[in-house]
Formats: sequence, structure tokens, C-alpha cells
Amino acid sequence: MEKGRAFETIVGIFVLIIAACFFNYVYSKSSWKSIDGYVLKAKFDRADGLTEGTDVKISGVRVGKIDTIEVDPKTFFAVVTFHVSKNIKIPTDSSANVASEGLLGGKYLAITPGGQEETLENGEEIEHTTGPVNLESLIGKFMLSSGEKESTEPAEQLK
Repeated sequence: MEKGRAFETIVGIFVLIIAACFFNYVYSKSSWKSIDGYVLKAKFDRADGLTEGTDVKISGVRVGKIDTIEVDPKTFFAVVTFHVSKNIKIPTDSSANVASEGLLGGKYLAITPGGQEETLENGEEIEHTTGPVNLESLIGKFMLSSGEKESTEPAEQLK
């Protein structure tokens, strides 16, 4: 009986070690961990798809995460507040846009660095922003424009 309990205890400890390693790996690869850095802001006419905790990326590499998204009561723009890693210095003429990870993928905040030597400080705002592309609107415009071409072709042939 004692031999069986010792084996069960060893297996239990082994399972707990494996579970701890798994959770450590998931935590290190997820957006759960906090970003040690500075806070920036950006205003968008639309912030569709962005949520708190969404990644902030430069050149496809995660450099921060979104803290809050609020509506400015005066301009009705979406004000996105986000953290950027302290070792990443973003030039003052940089731009921010809401990008998609693929056709059906999630959204993230993409920062395109500018060329200025001067960098943004804690609490400052990225001035140049672009909201997300509305896929439904693009498909609708494509459908309407392709329908117009078909209807005008016979009229052109009569001339």
C-alpha cells in the first residue's frame, strides 16, 4: 500500500510541474503580462475591432498593448490609450492604423515609425491615424461598380 501511494505522489508532483511549465509558457506568449513602458494616445474616427488588451505592433512585432478605448465627448473620436515597451522609442511623425491579421483575423494597432529624431514622450499623442478598412463597404462598392460596367457596355457598342 505504501509503494502505491509513493508512486501516486511522484506522478502527481510530475503532473503539477508540467502544468506549471505549461501555464508559464502560455503567460509568456499571451497579452496577459503587463508591458513595462510608457503610455501613448491616438485618436481614430473609427476603432472597430480594437479592444482593451489588443496588441500594438511595429513591423508585425508586439511592442505593447491597448489599455483603454474611450469616446471623446467633444469630437466623438475614439481615443485609444496604449502602453509601449520602454526600449522602443517612437518618432514624433509616426502614424498609427487599425490593421487586420488577415481576411478573417482579429485587429491590432499598427505603428509605422516616422523619420524624425525627436521621439514621443509618456502621455503624448500620435497625430497621424487611419481607422480600419470596412470590408463590407468595399465589397458593396465592387459589386455596384461591376454591375455598372455590364450595363454600359451595350450602350457603348451602339455608338
